[in-house]
Amino acid sequence: MQHARVLIAFVLFGLASPSLADVTGPGGKTIDCYCTDKAGARVELGEFRCLQVDGRQFMAQCQMSLNVPMWREVQTTCLSAHLPVSDPPEHLPAL
Repeated sequence: MQHARVLIAFVLFGLASPSLADVTGPGGKTIDCYCTDKAGARVELGEFRCLQVDGRQFMAQCQMSLNVPMWREVQTTCLSAHLPVSDPPEHLPAL
């Protein structure tokens, strides 16, 4: 059981660390392992983004699959935050 906890901790914390995402290949050359967003910007392994593909939005995580960085859907909807629109309290003047 202790071995499983260590493995899970390594996976959870290791994927989010950019220094562990890059691999040193033969001859000491560094091979970058990362995803890109729609603007072409680098997204580190373990990071989440809301993606829009074929008219639908979903949360995806940058992960490795068969030694290839790829986006994996992790939630069918995107996270969002909005403040409810409400009337100001009666004791405060309206702006």
